[in-house]
Amino acid sequence: MALGKYSRVDGRKSSNYCSTLTVVVFVAVCLAGVWMLMSSSVVPIQDMELSTDETTTSGVVQDLNGKNFEDTSGDINAVDRETNVESQELTTQVTETTEDKTENESNPEKEENDEVKSEELESKSNLSDDSNSEDGGGEAKSEENTGETDQTTTSTTPDSEVAENKDENSNQENIEDNGQEKNSNEVFKAASQSEILNETTTQNGPWSTQAAESENEKQSQKTTSFIDSSNSKWKLCNVTAGPDYIPCLDNIKAIRKLPSTNHYEHRERHCPDEPPTCLVPLPEGYRKSVSWPKSREQIWYYNVPHTKLAEVKGHQNWVKVTGDHLTFPGGGTQFKNGALHYIDFLQNSFPEIAWGKQTRVILDVGCGVASFGGFLFERDVLAMSFAPKDEHEAQVQFALERGIPAISAVMGTKRLPYPSKVFDLIHCARCRVPWHVEGGKLLLELNRLLRPGGFFVWSATPVYRKNEEDSGIWKAMSRLTKSMCWELMVIKKDKLNEVGAAIYRKPITNDCYENRPKNDPPLCDDDTPDAAWNVPLQACIHKVAVSASERGSKWPAKWPKRLEKAPYWLKSSQVGVYGKPAPEDFTNDYEHWKQIVSSSYTNSLGINWSSVRNVMDMKAVYGGFAAALKDMKVWVMNIVPINSPDTLPIIYERGLIGMYHDWCESFSAYPRTYDLIHADNLFSDIKKRCNIKAVIAEVDRILRPEGRLIVRDDVDTIAEVESLAKSLHWKIQMTYSKDEEGFLCVKKTVWRPVEIETIMSAIA
Repeated sequence: MALGKYSRVDGRKSSNYCSTLTVVVFVAVCLAGVWMLMSSSVVPIQDMELSTDETTTSGVVQDLNGKNFEDTSGDINAVDRETNVESQELTTQVTETTEDKTENESNPEKEENDEVKSEELESKSNLSDDSNSEDGGGEAKSEENTGETDQTTTSTTPDSEVAENKDENSNQENIEDNGQEKNSNEVFKAASQSEILNETTTQNGPWSTQAAESENEKQSQKTTSFIDSSNSKWKLCNVTAGPDYIPCLDNIKAIRKLPSTNHYEHRERHCPDEPPTCLVPLPEGYRKSVSWPKSREQIWYYNVPHTKLAEVKGHQNWVKVTGDHLTFPGGGTQFKNGALHYIDFLQNSFPEIAWGKQTRVILDVGCGVASFGGFLFERDVLAMSFAPKDEHEAQVQFALERGIPAISAVMGTKRLPYPSKVFDLIHCARCRVPWHVEGGKLLLELNRLLRPGGFFVWSATPVYRKNEEDSGIWKAMSRLTKSMCWELMVIKKDKLNEVGAAIYRKPITNDCYENRPKNDPPLCDDDTPDAAWNVPLQACIHKVAVSASERGSKWPAKWPKRLEKAPYWLKSSQVGVYGKPAPEDFTNDYEHWKQIVSSSYTNSLGINWSSVRNVMDMKAVYGGFAAALKDMKVWVMNIVPINSPDTLPIIYERGLIGMYHDWCESFSAYPRTYDLIHADNLFSDIKKRCNIKAVIAEVDRILRPEGRLIVRDDVDTIAEVESLAKSLHWKIQMTYSKDEEGFLCVKKTVWRPVEIETIMSAIA
């Protein structure tokens, strides 16, 4: 028997007796309702929506004591000592999908074997959704009287779902109550934001913003008011790039208007005037990504269905097509016999590199599929890899799908989005960059980024080949590096790969600069080497720090000590982001995030961390969140927004990686490349400057299906983000609110809308 959308079947037999009894009960309920209307206030009926892809959700509703979420004299652990409190000011609702519970109980091998079946089931579920809704998502509506609740409560589980699951849950309530309440207490206790999360507006010492430091940042930003997200209608982006769409790199209209492409201007960022609010489609046949570390060797072909690199670079072991997978033997143009051998070759050539101790954070220019960075993880090294979105099809997309840090970028006319003096080593393995032209402008940009005393590894044909072209480039590079005061430490040849490498070192004093016979390249007139957002390149040299208290005058402590130690150049006289002396601010921030990660994020959000590899912190501050994850097999892209205090140098000093970004624009990464995105007190600021719906669409673009978004912000902003998430058919894992503070954890689904929106600027 076909059932209507709102039909229910309870399995009971019909009879006249039942009908009579039903009428009697109905009349009694009506009379009771009239009496309640006359004797007490009326709570309006709430219309809640439940996406059909959430029908497998098991709702757990708990009333928790409000005092458990209050900070006591700044002591986060003090809440554990609060017991037997009678007030019930806070109601929290936690939802955990059956799938999440299964994930937590399963091992990686089982997860890998079951992933195809689970994807097929989800796809069928969402196809059903599309056929039952005007906007592509089937939704079941129900009306339930929710009764009287505290006005500060945030609800995440639809009342209809609670009612449907009440009988099922009641049998298990006594068994699970203690464990569930304990987990919830831990989550909400940690989610309650402590005083150190209240940023100060003080601008003292290093706490200027990247936007203020950079001369050419965008001057006008669109301000929007609160969006009624509950009725948001999403559409699918119709663009030439299809599932690989990167709005600021695929602005074909802007690229066509460029007067020249001689400096790779067409590979730089050209963001559309209005950021798109459409959703990027999934590739046909998309599957849940292979988990790390297996992903380093193979990924699903249909997730990145590009074969050009396999055809062009297959003999160099970049990538090969193997059945339903793309496999990565670990080779590259300069290390076709394996990245690990090449990595060891470099250290044997110059032991002072000391991978994972002296050298922790590096920049890999022209990274290809980033096998160099992928295998450096075994040496405790983090590589920020980048390559342009060019004829080497999808190389950065391959890297990210494999679980290796990378962005799409090019060395063209503008500075790279990193502060000065932060990379321990910069690597270029035949990256085809013309370092020696135009006064060495591009190599001087690397000099800006390289830490004093840091290394530049150049593994390219001019180092070891003697033909006329290569010999000419080598002579030009020798003149340039000498004029830059770089010292050539060693030239070695790798006999196995039949390549060579030259290793240079940047000076640690200004003596060489001041004693040069010619001021060429010239010393920079200004002293703003940290300005990096839309700043044109300059063919000049910035002096190195000479004072013992200046950043860059000393090498950081060896890894992992540098992670936990406040940088030596943070002074107590400086006011930190949260208003305390900078070193104390740093320490408090780290302790705060360690508490949150250990007590809630790792065990109370229903996240299977074995499936998390690529993590982004959209507003990183000191990098405390990333530091707290150091023992997990993840890497974190720490973003410092250009209008936030410029703390990115601190993040690099700790041995972590990150970059500057303006969240009113799209990020320079391919779609579906992050497993978890974290936003702490970010969206409340974003919505003052730009369209928050466009920002959520960007989060949807870079977040993988089944990936999580964790948001901590004020209650109004949490409500707005939650509403947008529901309109995207994301699953609400957890929500919490008290006073002016809120917490939200949501899980992206594979749902895509049916309606199409053509982005004319992205059509070839």
